[in-house]
Amino acid sequence: MNLFKVAVLSASMLLAFHTGSAKANERHREILPDNSALRVTSKGITRGEQQLIAGDFYHLKHYVLGERESILAAMEGDTQELFVWRYHQGRLLPLYKGEIETRVVEDLCFYDSAENSQLSLFLIGGRGGAEQRLLRQDETWLKEPITIRDLNVPYDSTACAVDSQRGVLYVAESDQSVWAYNAEPEAEEKRHLKAVRAPFGQIQGEIKALSVMQDGRLLALEEAPARLLKISTQEDTLGETEAQLISTTHEYQDISLLPDARVLLTREAGDRMVEVGVVQGDAERHTPVKSIAQVAATLETEPSPRRGDAIDDPAIWVSPSAAEESLILATDKRTGLYVYSMNGEIVQHLAVGRLNNVDVRGNVAVASLRDNNSLQFFDISQAGEVSMAQQVSTDLDEIYGLCMGYEEHTDRLSVYVNGKSGRIQQFWIKGADDVKKVREMSVPSQPEGCVVDDKTQRLFVGEEDVGIWLFDAAVNSAEQGELIIKATDVAEIVPDIEGLALAQYDNETLLFVSSQGSDSYVVFDAAAPYALRKHFRIRTNIDKGIDGASETDGIEVTTRSLGEGFEQGALVVQDGRNRMPEAGQNLKLVPLQTIID
Repeated sequence: MNLFKVAVLSASMLLAFHTGSAKANERHREILPDNSALRVTSKGITRGEQQLIAGDFYHLKHYVLGERESILAAMEGDTQELFVWRYHQGRLLPLYKGEIETRVVEDLCFYDSAENSQLSLFLIGGRGGAEQRLLRQDETWLKEPITIRDLNVPYDSTACAVDSQRGVLYVAESDQSVWAYNAEPEAEEKRHLKAVRAPFGQIQGEIKALSVMQDGRLLALEEAPARLLKISTQEDTLGETEAQLISTTHEYQDISLLPDARVLLTREAGDRMVEVGVVQGDAERHTPVKSIAQVAATLETEPSPRRGDAIDDPAIWVSPSAAEESLILATDKRTGLYVYSMNGEIVQHLAVGRLNNVDVRGNVAVASLRDNNSLQFFDISQAGEVSMAQQVSTDLDEIYGLCMGYEEHTDRLSVYVNGKSGRIQQFWIKGADDVKKVREMSVPSQPEGCVVDDKTQRLFVGEEDVGIWLFDAAVNSAEQGELIIKATDVAEIVPDIEGLALAQYDNETLLFVSSQGSDSYVVFDAAAPYALRKHFRIRTNIDKGIDGASETDGIEVTTRSLGEGFEQGALVVQDGRNRMPEAGQNLKLVPLQTIID
Protein backbone atom coordinates (compact mmCIF):
# COMPACT_ATOMS: atom_id res chain seq x y z
CA MET A 1 0.00 0.00 0.00
CA ASN A 2 1.81 3.11 -1.28
CA LEU A 3 0.70 5.68 1.31
CA PHE A 4 3.96 7.50 1.78
CA LYS A 5 6.47 9.35 -0.33
CA VAL A 6 9.90 9.15 1.29
CA ALA A 7 12.77 11.44 0.37
CA VAL A 8 15.98 10.66 2.30
CA LEU A 9 18.73 13.26 1.97
CA SER A 10 22.32 12.69 3.06
CA ALA A 11 24.04 15.21 5.32
CA SER A 12 26.12 16.49 2.41
CA MET A 13 22.93 17.61 0.62
CA LEU A 14 21.60 19.71 3.53
CA LEU A 15 20.90 23.37 2.91
CA ALA A 16 22.99 25.83 4.96
CA PHE A 17 24.54 23.24 7.28
CA HIS A 18 26.73 24.87 9.95
CA THR A 19 27.37 25.01 13.67
CA GLY A 20 28.92 28.42 14.04
CA SER A 21 25.70 30.41 13.92
CA ALA A 22 24.87 29.98 17.58
CA LYS A 23 26.62 29.89 20.92
CA ALA A 24 28.05 26.58 22.04
CA ASN A 25 25.69 26.19 25.00
CA GLU A 26 22.49 27.29 23.24
CA ARG A 27 19.59 24.86 23.69
CA HIS A 28 16.81 26.75 21.95
CA ARG A 29 16.11 30.04 20.17
CA GLU A 30 12.93 32.03 19.60
CA ILE A 31 12.72 34.99 17.18
CA LEU A 32 10.50 37.77 18.56
CA PRO A 33 8.28 40.14 16.52
CA ASP A 34 11.02 42.86 16.62
CA ASN A 35 13.49 40.30 15.17
CA SER A 36 15.46 40.05 18.39
CA ALA A 37 16.23 36.57 19.66
CA LEU A 38 15.61 34.86 22.99
CA ARG A 39 18.11 32.10 23.67
CA VAL A 40 17.84 29.29 26.19
CA THR A 41 21.24 28.32 27.54
CA SER A 42 22.41 26.04 30.32
CA LYS A 43 22.25 29.03 32.67
CA GLY A 44 18.97 30.65 31.76
CA ILE A 45 17.22 32.77 29.14
CA THR A 46 19.04 35.62 27.45
CA ARG A 47 18.22 38.39 24.98
CA GLY A 48 21.36 39.55 23.22
CA GLU A 49 24.02 39.77 25.94
CA GLN A 50 21.45 40.32 28.71
CA GLN A 51 20.38 37.43 30.88
CA LEU A 52 16.67 37.85 31.57
CA ILE A 53 16.25 35.00 34.04
CA ALA A 54 18.48 32.31 35.49
CA GLY A 55 17.49 28.66 35.62
CA ASP A 56 17.57 25.27 33.93
CA PHE A 57 14.86 26.00 31.39
CA TYR A 58 13.61 23.77 28.60
CA HIS A 59 10.79 23.84 26.06
CA LEU A 60 10.61 27.60 25.64
CA LYS A 61 7.51 28.16 23.50
CA HIS A 62 6.53 31.37 21.74
CA TYR A 63 3.31 32.54 20.08
CA VAL A 64 2.91 35.85 18.23
CA LEU A 65 -0.17 37.81 19.27
CA GLY A 66 0.44 40.95 17.22
CA GLU A 67 3.08 43.10 15.54
CA ARG A 68 4.80 43.95 18.81
CA GLU A 69 3.35 41.41 21.21
CA SER A 70 4.01 37.75 21.99
CA ILE A 71 3.34 35.20 24.69
CA LEU A 72 6.08 32.88 25.92
CA ALA A 73 6.17 29.93 28.30
CA ALA A 74 8.89 27.63 29.59
CA MET A 75 9.43 24.94 32.22
CA GLU A 76 12.22 25.10 34.80
CA GLY A 77 13.54 21.56 35.08
CA ASP A 78 14.87 21.64 38.65
CA THR A 79 11.72 23.03 40.26
CA GLN A 80 9.05 21.94 37.71
CA GLU A 81 7.83 25.53 37.70
CA LEU A 82 5.91 26.93 34.77
CA PHE A 83 6.89 30.46 33.70
CA VAL A 84 4.65 32.54 31.43
CA TRP A 85 5.71 35.91 30.04
CA ARG A 86 4.13 38.52 27.83
CA TYR A 87 6.54 40.21 25.44
CA HIS A 88 5.12 43.67 24.75
CA GLN A 89 6.80 46.60 23.00
CA GLY A 90 10.30 45.34 23.72
CA ARG A 91 9.68 44.34 27.34
CA LEU A 92 9.37 40.86 28.85
CA LEU A 93 6.55 41.06 31.40
CA PRO A 94 6.02 38.21 33.90
CA LEU A 95 2.46 36.86 33.84
CA TYR A 96 2.68 33.71 35.94
CA LYS A 97 5.10 31.50 37.85
CA GLY A 98 4.03 28.35 39.65
CA GLU A 99 4.92 24.73 40.26
CA ILE A 100 3.15 22.10 38.17
CA GLU A 101 2.18 19.37 40.60
CA THR A 102 -0.19 17.37 38.39
CA ARG A 103 2.42 15.84 36.05
CA VAL A 104 6.02 15.95 34.90
CA VAL A 105 5.74 18.17 31.83
CA GLU A 106 7.36 16.90 28.64
CA ASP A 107 6.24 19.73 26.37
CA LEU A 108 4.18 22.92 26.12
CA CYS A 109 2.20 24.44 23.27
CA PHE A 110 -0.14 27.42 22.86
CA TYR A 111 -3.60 27.44 21.33
CA ASP A 112 -5.21 30.69 20.23
CA SER A 113 -8.94 30.26 19.55
CA ALA A 114 -10.06 33.22 17.44
CA GLU A 115 -13.53 31.72 17.23
CA ASN A 116 -14.02 31.72 21.00
CA SER A 117 -11.48 34.43 21.94
CA GLN A 118 -9.52 32.22 24.32
CA LEU A 119 -5.75 31.72 24.63
CA SER A 120 -4.70 28.52 26.35
CA LEU A 121 -1.60 26.42 27.00
CA PHE A 122 -1.34 22.64 26.72
CA LEU A 123 0.88 20.82 29.25
CA ILE A 124 1.80 17.36 27.93
CA GLY A 125 2.83 14.72 30.48
CA GLY A 126 5.29 11.94 29.70
CA ARG A 127 3.39 9.31 31.70
CA GLY A 128 0.08 9.83 30.02
CA GLY A 129 -2.38 12.62 30.56
CA ALA A 130 -2.31 16.28 29.62
CA GLU A 131 -4.15 19.43 30.58
CA GLN A 132 -5.26 22.63 28.90
CA ARG A 133 -4.91 25.79 30.97
CA LEU A 134 -6.69 29.03 30.11
CA LEU A 135 -4.43 32.11 30.07
CA ARG A 136 -6.61 34.81 28.53
CA GLN A 137 -10.30 35.23 27.70
CA ASP A 138 -11.26 38.15 25.47
CA GLU A 139 -8.79 40.82 26.64
CA THR A 140 -8.62 39.61 30.23
CA TRP A 141 -5.41 37.91 31.37
CA LEU A 142 -6.03 35.50 34.24
CA LYS A 143 -3.98 36.05 37.39
CA GLU A 144 -3.47 32.31 37.51
CA PRO A 145 -4.06 29.88 34.62
CA ILE A 146 -7.03 27.60 35.23
CA THR A 147 -7.34 24.05 33.95
CA ILE A 148 -10.28 23.91 31.55
CA ARG A 149 -9.74 20.38 30.24
CA ASP A 150 -7.92 17.15 31.09
CA LEU A 151 -6.89 15.04 28.13
CA ASN A 152 -6.02 11.40 27.73
CA VAL A 153 -2.85 11.21 25.64
CA PRO A 154 -0.48 8.25 25.13
CA TYR A 155 1.58 7.14 28.11
CA ASP A 156 4.91 7.92 26.47
CA SER A 157 4.09 11.33 24.98
CA THR A 158 7.18 13.34 24.11
CA ALA A 159 6.18 16.46 22.16
CA CYS A 160 3.27 18.63 21.02
CA ALA A 161 2.40 21.37 18.55
CA VAL A 162 -0.80 23.26 17.74
CA ASP A 163 -2.21 24.56 14.48
CA SER A 164 -4.39 27.39 15.77
CA GLN A 165 -5.94 28.09 12.37
CA ARG A 166 -7.31 24.57 12.15
CA GLY A 167 -7.86 24.07 15.87
CA VAL A 168 -5.71 20.92 16.00
CA LEU A 169 -3.35 19.66 18.71
CA TYR A 170 -0.62 17.24 17.60
CA VAL A 171 0.99 14.87 20.10
CA ALA A 172 3.98 12.59 19.46
CA GLU A 173 3.95 9.16 21.09
CA SER A 174 7.67 8.46 21.49
CA ASP A 175 8.87 6.35 18.53
CA GLN A 176 5.42 4.97 17.73
CA SER A 177 3.05 7.56 16.26
CA VAL A 178 1.80 11.13 15.94
CA TRP A 179 -1.85 11.87 16.83
CA ALA A 180 -4.14 14.79 16.02
CA TYR A 181 -6.68 15.98 18.62
CA ASN A 182 -9.29 18.75 18.73
CA ALA A 183 -7.71 21.76 20.41
CA GLU A 184 -11.02 23.35 21.46
CA PRO A 185 -11.72 22.57 25.12
CA GLU A 186 -15.41 21.84 24.48
CA ALA A 187 -14.90 19.95 21.20
CA GLU A 188 -15.57 16.28 20.56
CA GLU A 189 -13.01 13.99 22.16
CA LYS A 190 -11.63 12.22 19.14
CA ARG A 191 -8.21 11.74 17.60
CA HIS A 192 -6.73 10.82 14.22
CA LEU A 193 -3.51 8.99 13.46
CA LYS A 194 -1.21 11.22 11.38
CA ALA A 195 2.03 9.20 11.32
CA VAL A 196 3.03 5.73 12.48
CA ARG A 197 6.12 3.62 13.01
CA ALA A 198 7.71 1.53 10.26
CA PRO A 199 6.88 -0.80 8.57
CA PHE A 200 3.39 0.72 8.40
CA GLY A 201 4.72 4.27 8.27
CA GLN A 202 7.97 6.23 8.26
CA ILE A 203 8.71 6.80 11.97
CA GLN A 204 11.99 5.13 12.97
CA GLY A 205 13.23 6.89 16.10
CA GLU A 206 11.87 8.73 19.12
CA ILE A 207 10.22 12.04 18.22
CA LYS A 208 11.57 14.78 20.47
CA ALA A 209 9.97 17.92 18.99
CA LEU A 210 7.07 19.00 16.79
CA SER A 211 6.39 22.24 14.96
CA VAL A 212 3.80 23.44 12.43
CA MET A 213 5.29 24.89 9.23
CA GLN A 214 3.87 27.84 7.28
CA ASP A 215 2.30 25.52 4.69
CA GLY A 216 0.41 23.65 7.41
CA ARG A 217 2.58 20.53 7.36
CA LEU A 218 3.89 19.11 10.62
CA LEU A 219 7.65 19.05 11.22
CA ALA A 220 8.81 16.24 13.53
CA LEU A 221 12.36 15.74 14.81
CA GLU A 222 13.58 12.19 15.42
CA GLU A 223 16.39 12.00 17.94
CA ALA A 224 18.59 9.21 16.54
CA PRO A 225 19.35 8.84 13.77
CA ALA A 226 18.52 12.53 13.56
CA ARG A 227 15.82 13.04 10.93
CA LEU A 228 13.21 15.65 10.12
CA LEU A 229 9.82 14.27 9.08
CA LYS A 230 7.48 16.53 7.11
CA ILE A 231 3.94 15.19 7.58
CA SER A 232 0.95 16.37 5.57
CA THR A 233 -2.09 17.29 7.66
CA GLN A 234 -4.86 18.06 5.18
CA GLU A 235 -7.16 15.10 5.89
CA ASP A 236 -8.26 13.21 9.00
CA THR A 237 -6.15 10.27 7.83
CA LEU A 238 -2.53 9.17 7.85
CA GLY A 239 -0.40 11.95 6.40
CA GLU A 240 1.99 11.62 3.49
CA THR A 241 5.50 11.84 4.96
CA GLU A 242 8.87 13.02 3.67
CA ALA A 243 12.02 12.17 5.64
CA GLN A 244 15.16 14.33 5.70
CA LEU A 245 18.30 12.78 7.22
CA ILE A 246 20.31 15.13 9.43
CA SER A 247 22.95 12.97 11.10
CA THR A 248 23.71 9.34 11.77
CA THR A 249 26.23 10.16 14.51
CA HIS A 250 24.67 13.00 16.54
CA GLU A 251 21.38 13.23 18.42
CA TYR A 252 19.13 16.30 18.51
CA GLN A 253 16.23 17.07 20.84
CA ASP A 254 14.71 20.44 19.93
CA ILE A 255 13.53 22.53 16.97
CA SER A 256 13.82 26.32 16.70
CA LEU A 257 12.11 27.87 13.69
CA LEU A 258 14.26 30.65 12.21
CA PRO A 259 13.57 33.15 9.42
CA ASP A 260 14.11 32.28 5.77
CA ALA A 261 12.88 28.67 6.05
CA ARG A 262 15.72 27.67 8.37
CA VAL A 263 15.53 25.38 11.35
CA LEU A 264 17.96 25.25 14.27
CA LEU A 265 18.35 21.79 15.80
CA THR A 266 19.82 21.68 19.28
CA ARG A 267 20.83 19.27 22.02
CA GLU A 268 20.13 19.44 25.73
CA ALA A 269 23.87 19.78 26.31
CA GLY A 270 23.91 22.82 24.04
CA ASP A 271 26.70 21.60 21.75
CA ARG A 272 26.81 20.39 18.13
CA MET A 273 23.93 22.59 16.97
CA VAL A 274 23.00 22.57 13.32
CA GLU A 275 21.04 24.90 11.06
CA VAL A 276 19.09 23.19 8.32
CA GLY A 277 17.18 24.63 5.41
CA VAL A 278 13.71 23.15 5.16
CA VAL A 279 11.84 23.51 1.90
CA GLN A 280 8.31 24.69 2.65
CA GLY A 281 5.34 25.31 0.44
CA ASP A 282 3.38 28.53 0.28
CA ALA A 283 1.78 29.74 3.46
CA GLU A 284 -1.73 28.41 3.88
CA ARG A 285 -4.50 30.84 3.07
CA HIS A 286 -7.44 30.45 5.42
CA THR A 287 -10.72 32.29 5.44
CA PRO A 288 -10.58 34.49 8.56
CA VAL A 289 -12.27 32.73 11.45
CA LYS A 290 -15.55 34.36 12.38
CA SER A 291 -15.85 34.90 16.10
CA ILE A 292 -18.96 33.56 17.80
CA ALA A 293 -20.86 35.42 20.50
CA GLN A 294 -20.14 34.00 23.94
CA VAL A 295 -22.12 33.76 27.14
CA ALA A 296 -21.29 32.01 30.40
CA ALA A 297 -23.31 29.89 32.78
CA THR A 298 -23.63 31.30 36.27
CA LEU A 299 -24.94 28.09 37.83
CA GLU A 300 -24.43 24.39 37.19
CA THR A 301 -26.13 21.38 38.72
CA GLU A 302 -24.53 18.52 40.52
CA PRO A 303 -23.07 16.02 38.04
CA SER A 304 -24.71 12.72 37.37
CA PRO A 305 -23.12 10.02 39.54
CA ARG A 306 -22.89 7.91 36.39
CA ARG A 307 -20.25 8.70 33.77
CA GLY A 308 -20.95 8.56 30.08
CA ASP A 309 -24.11 9.57 28.22
CA ALA A 310 -26.68 9.94 31.00
CA ILE A 311 -28.42 13.31 31.42
CA ASP A 312 -30.52 14.29 28.40
CA ASP A 313 -33.36 16.82 28.65
CA PRO A 314 -34.32 19.53 31.18
CA ALA A 315 -37.64 21.08 32.12
CA ILE A 316 -38.51 23.91 34.53
CA TRP A 317 -41.18 23.97 37.22
CA VAL A 318 -41.77 27.52 38.48
CA SER A 319 -42.90 27.65 42.10
CA PRO A 320 -46.21 29.51 42.52
CA SER A 321 -45.19 30.75 45.97
CA ALA A 322 -41.48 31.70 45.76
CA ALA A 323 -39.36 31.91 42.61
CA GLU A 324 -36.23 30.70 44.40
CA GLU A 325 -38.04 27.47 45.29
CA SER A 326 -38.52 26.54 41.63
CA LEU A 327 -37.18 23.22 40.37
CA ILE A 328 -35.22 21.92 37.40
CA LEU A 329 -36.16 18.44 36.20
CA ALA A 330 -33.83 16.38 34.01
CA THR A 331 -34.04 12.92 32.50
CA ASP A 332 -31.39 10.27 33.04
CA LYS A 333 -31.29 7.88 30.09
CA ARG A 334 -30.27 5.05 32.41
CA THR A 335 -32.25 5.39 35.60
CA GLY A 336 -35.05 7.95 35.70
CA LEU A 337 -35.64 11.56 36.71
CA TYR A 338 -33.43 13.97 38.66
CA VAL A 339 -34.92 16.97 40.44
CA TYR A 340 -32.61 19.91 41.24
CA SER A 341 -33.10 22.91 43.50
CA MET A 342 -32.21 26.40 42.31
CA ASN A 343 -28.77 26.09 43.87
CA GLY A 344 -28.03 23.10 41.64
CA GLU A 345 -28.32 20.36 44.24
CA ILE A 346 -30.07 17.06 43.54
CA VAL A 347 -33.09 16.99 45.84
CA GLN A 348 -34.86 13.94 44.35
CA HIS A 349 -34.06 10.96 42.16
CA LEU A 350 -37.04 8.98 40.89
CA ALA A 351 -35.75 5.63 39.63
CA VAL A 352 -38.51 4.91 37.13
CA GLY A 353 -36.37 3.66 34.25
CA ARG A 354 -34.72 4.94 31.06
CA LEU A 355 -36.27 8.35 30.43
CA ASN A 356 -35.38 10.43 27.37
CA ASN A 357 -37.31 13.76 27.20
CA VAL A 358 -39.41 15.57 29.80
CA ASP A 359 -41.71 18.60 29.82
CA VAL A 360 -43.83 20.44 32.40
CA ARG A 361 -47.13 22.28 32.30
CA GLY A 362 -48.45 23.54 35.62
CA ASN A 363 -48.06 20.77 38.19
CA VAL A 364 -47.90 17.95 35.64
CA ALA A 365 -44.69 16.55 34.14
CA VAL A 366 -44.49 13.87 31.45
CA ALA A 367 -41.43 11.98 30.18
CA SER A 368 -40.84 9.44 27.42
CA LEU A 369 -39.98 6.05 28.97
CA ARG A 370 -37.80 3.97 26.71
CA ASP A 371 -38.09 0.76 28.74
CA ASN A 372 -41.62 0.09 27.48
CA ASN A 373 -42.29 2.92 24.96
CA SER A 374 -44.74 4.65 27.26
CA LEU A 375 -45.53 8.07 28.68
CA GLN A 376 -44.48 8.39 32.33
CA PHE A 377 -46.52 10.99 34.23
CA PHE A 378 -45.37 12.81 37.38
CA ASP A 379 -47.28 14.95 39.85
CA ILE A 380 -45.68 18.04 41.40
CA SER A 381 -47.14 19.28 44.68
CA GLN A 382 -47.54 22.95 45.56
CA ALA A 383 -44.53 22.50 47.86
CA GLY A 384 -42.40 21.17 45.01
CA GLU A 385 -42.44 17.46 45.77
CA VAL A 386 -42.32 15.30 42.63
CA SER A 387 -44.01 11.89 42.64
CA MET A 388 -44.64 9.20 40.03
CA ALA A 389 -48.12 8.93 38.54
CA GLN A 390 -49.59 6.75 35.79
CA GLN A 391 -47.97 5.29 32.70
CA VAL A 392 -49.70 5.43 29.31
CA SER A 393 -48.67 3.02 26.58
CA THR A 394 -47.91 4.05 23.01
CA ASP A 395 -47.45 1.93 19.90
CA LEU A 396 -44.19 3.65 18.96
CA ASP A 397 -41.34 1.22 18.34
CA GLU A 398 -38.56 3.41 19.76
CA ILE A 399 -40.00 6.26 21.80
CA TYR A 400 -37.76 9.32 21.82
CA GLY A 401 -38.62 13.05 21.96
CA LEU A 402 -41.48 14.64 23.89
CA CYS A 403 -43.06 18.01 24.65
CA MET A 404 -46.30 19.33 26.14
CA GLY A 405 -48.83 21.97 25.12
CA TYR A 406 -51.80 23.76 26.69
CA GLU A 407 -54.98 24.83 24.86
CA GLU A 408 -56.56 27.69 26.77
CA HIS A 409 -60.07 27.66 25.32
CA THR A 410 -60.55 23.98 26.24
CA ASP A 411 -58.35 24.09 29.36
CA ARG A 412 -56.73 20.85 28.19
CA LEU A 413 -53.14 19.60 28.11
CA SER A 414 -51.61 17.68 25.22
CA VAL A 415 -48.50 15.51 25.01
CA TYR A 416 -46.61 15.24 21.72
CA VAL A 417 -44.25 12.29 21.53
CA ASN A 418 -42.15 10.96 18.68
CA GLY A 419 -40.22 7.83 17.79
CA LYS A 420 -36.96 7.31 15.93
CA SER A 421 -38.87 6.22 12.81
CA GLY A 422 -40.27 9.74 12.41
CA ARG A 423 -43.79 9.10 13.75
CA ILE A 424 -45.28 11.80 16.01
CA GLN A 425 -48.31 11.16 18.21
CA GLN A 426 -50.52 13.60 20.09
CA PHE A 427 -52.23 12.57 23.33
CA TRP A 428 -54.99 14.62 24.91
CA ILE A 429 -55.13 14.68 28.72
CA LYS A 430 -58.85 14.79 29.45
CA GLY A 431 -58.52 14.00 33.13
CA ALA A 432 -56.25 12.53 35.76
CA ASP A 433 -56.88 8.99 34.47
CA ASP A 434 -58.14 9.79 30.97
CA VAL A 435 -55.33 10.14 28.39
CA LYS A 436 -56.26 9.48 24.77
CA LYS A 437 -54.32 9.45 21.50
CA VAL A 438 -56.03 11.90 19.14
CA ARG A 439 -53.70 12.40 16.18
CA GLU A 440 -50.61 11.08 14.39
CA MET A 441 -48.13 13.03 12.24
CA SER A 442 -44.67 12.27 10.84
CA VAL A 443 -41.38 13.62 9.51
CA PRO A 444 -39.21 11.71 7.00
CA SER A 445 -36.37 10.75 9.37
CA GLN A 446 -35.45 10.70 13.06
CA PRO A 447 -36.83 13.58 15.14
CA GLU A 448 -36.32 14.38 18.82
CA GLY A 449 -36.65 17.88 20.20
CA CYS A 450 -40.02 19.61 20.03
CA VAL A 451 -41.77 22.57 21.62
CA VAL A 452 -45.28 24.06 21.58
CA ASP A 453 -46.25 27.72 21.40
CA ASP A 454 -49.39 27.60 23.54
CA LYS A 455 -50.47 31.12 22.53
CA THR A 456 -50.57 30.43 18.78
CA GLN A 457 -51.06 26.65 18.98
CA ARG A 458 -48.00 25.81 16.89
CA LEU A 459 -45.82 22.72 17.27
CA PHE A 460 -42.12 22.92 16.27
CA VAL A 461 -40.32 19.60 15.71
CA GLY A 462 -36.62 19.09 15.05
CA GLU A 463 -35.73 16.48 12.43
CA GLU A 464 -32.16 15.83 13.61
CA ASP A 465 -30.26 15.70 10.30
CA VAL A 466 -32.60 17.87 8.22
CA GLY A 467 -34.19 20.87 9.91
CA ILE A 468 -37.19 22.16 11.82
CA TRP A 469 -40.83 21.41 11.00
CA LEU A 470 -43.94 23.36 11.91
CA PHE A 471 -47.30 21.69 12.62
CA ASP A 472 -50.61 23.00 13.86
CA ALA A 473 -50.77 21.93 17.51
CA ALA A 474 -54.57 21.87 17.87
CA VAL A 475 -56.26 18.51 18.32
CA ASN A 476 -58.35 18.45 15.15
CA SER A 477 -55.75 20.00 12.84
CA ALA A 478 -54.13 18.64 9.70
CA GLU A 479 -51.49 15.95 9.96
CA GLN A 480 -49.14 17.56 7.43
CA GLY A 481 -46.32 19.83 8.51
CA GLU A 482 -44.04 22.37 6.81
CA LEU A 483 -40.23 22.30 6.79
CA ILE A 484 -39.57 25.91 7.80
CA ILE A 485 -35.80 25.84 8.51
CA LYS A 486 -33.39 23.64 6.55
CA ALA A 487 -30.04 22.89 8.18
CA THR A 488 -28.35 23.07 4.78
CA ASP A 489 -29.49 26.69 4.44
CA VAL A 490 -28.11 27.79 7.81
CA ALA A 491 -24.32 27.60 8.21
CA GLU A 492 -24.67 28.04 11.97
CA ILE A 493 -26.59 24.77 12.31
CA VAL A 494 -24.50 21.61 12.22
CA PRO A 495 -26.61 18.47 12.78
CA ASP A 496 -27.68 16.96 15.02
CA ILE A 497 -30.50 19.38 15.77
CA GLU A 498 -31.37 18.47 19.34
CA GLY A 499 -33.24 20.61 21.85
CA LEU A 500 -35.87 23.23 20.96
CA ALA A 501 -37.31 25.91 23.26
CA LEU A 502 -39.44 29.07 22.95
CA ALA A 503 -39.27 32.40 24.75
CA GLN A 504 -41.79 35.26 24.64
CA TYR A 505 -39.81 38.49 24.93
CA ASP A 506 -40.72 42.09 24.13
CA ASN A 507 -43.82 41.02 22.14
CA GLU A 508 -41.72 38.63 20.07
CA THR A 509 -41.45 34.86 20.13
CA LEU A 510 -37.93 33.47 19.86
CA LEU A 511 -37.05 29.90 18.90
CA PHE A 512 -33.91 28.51 20.56
CA VAL A 513 -32.17 25.57 18.88
CA SER A 514 -29.34 23.35 20.12
CA SER A 515 -26.88 22.71 17.26
CA GLN A 516 -25.09 19.70 18.68
CA GLY A 517 -22.67 19.34 15.77
CA SER A 518 -21.16 22.79 16.39
CA ASP A 519 -21.48 22.85 20.20
CA SER A 520 -23.55 26.02 19.90
CA TYR A 521 -27.02 27.51 20.05
CA VAL A 522 -29.03 29.41 17.44
CA VAL A 523 -31.93 31.80 18.00
CA PHE A 524 -34.55 32.36 15.27
CA ASP A 525 -37.66 34.47 14.99
CA ALA A 526 -40.51 32.05 15.61
CA ALA A 527 -42.53 33.69 12.83
CA ALA A 528 -42.03 33.67 9.06
CA PRO A 529 -39.53 34.14 7.49
CA TYR A 530 -37.86 32.67 10.62
CA ALA A 531 -34.85 34.98 10.46
CA LEU A 532 -31.71 34.03 12.35
CA ARG A 533 -31.30 36.39 15.30
CA LYS A 534 -28.19 35.12 17.07
CA HIS A 535 -25.60 32.36 17.16
CA PHE A 536 -23.73 31.84 20.41
CA ARG A 537 -21.79 29.43 22.58
CA ILE A 538 -21.58 28.88 26.31
CA ARG A 539 -17.94 29.06 27.41
CA THR A 540 -15.89 29.12 30.60
CA ASN A 541 -17.04 31.31 33.47
CA ILE A 542 -13.60 32.25 34.77
CA ASP A 543 -14.98 33.98 37.88
CA LYS A 544 -17.15 31.09 39.07
CA GLY A 545 -14.98 28.24 37.73
CA ILE A 546 -17.79 26.79 35.59
CA ASP A 547 -16.89 25.14 32.30
CA GLY A 548 -18.66 25.76 29.01
CA ALA A 549 -21.38 23.59 27.53
CA SER A 550 -21.08 21.28 24.53
CA GLU A 551 -22.60 18.22 22.83
CA THR A 552 -25.94 19.51 24.13
CA ASP A 553 -29.07 17.39 23.89
CA GLY A 554 -32.09 19.06 25.48
CA ILE A 555 -32.61 22.74 26.33
CA GLU A 556 -35.31 24.77 28.07
CA VAL A 557 -36.04 28.49 28.40
CA THR A 558 -38.24 30.46 30.77
CA THR A 559 -38.83 34.19 30.99
CA ARG A 560 -40.26 33.86 34.49
CA SER A 561 -38.12 34.61 37.53
CA LEU A 562 -36.26 31.70 39.10
CA GLY A 563 -34.92 33.75 41.98
CA GLU A 564 -31.69 35.65 42.58
CA GLY A 565 -29.48 35.80 39.52
CA PHE A 566 -32.29 34.66 37.24
CA GLU A 567 -34.86 37.39 37.80
CA GLN A 568 -35.63 37.65 34.06
CA GLY A 569 -35.55 33.90 33.49
CA ALA A 570 -32.93 31.43 32.29
CA LEU A 571 -31.69 29.20 29.52
CA VAL A 572 -31.05 25.68 30.80
CA VAL A 573 -28.92 23.33 28.69
CA GLN A 574 -27.68 19.78 29.07
CA ASP A 575 -23.87 19.65 29.04
CA GLY A 576 -22.59 16.53 27.35
CA ARG A 577 -18.95 17.15 28.36
CA ASN A 578 -18.84 18.33 31.95
CA ARG A 579 -15.36 19.61 32.85
CA MET A 580 -13.53 21.62 35.52
CA PRO A 581 -13.26 18.96 36.88
CA GLU A 582 -14.09 16.07 34.56
CA ALA A 583 -17.32 14.60 35.91
CA GLY A 584 -20.67 13.13 34.96
CA GLN A 585 -23.00 15.13 32.75
CA ASN A 586 -24.97 17.99 34.25
CA LEU A 587 -27.00 21.11 33.40
CA LYS A 588 -25.77 24.67 32.89
CA LEU A 589 -27.96 27.74 33.60
CA VAL A 590 -27.42 31.05 31.80
CA PRO A 591 -29.39 34.17 32.84
CA LEU A 592 -31.75 34.88 29.95
CA GLN A 593 -31.03 38.60 30.14
CA THR A 594 -27.37 37.87 29.28
CA ILE A 595 -28.46 36.30 26.00
CA ILE A 596 -31.04 39.00 25.24
CA ASP A 597 -28.42 41.70 25.87
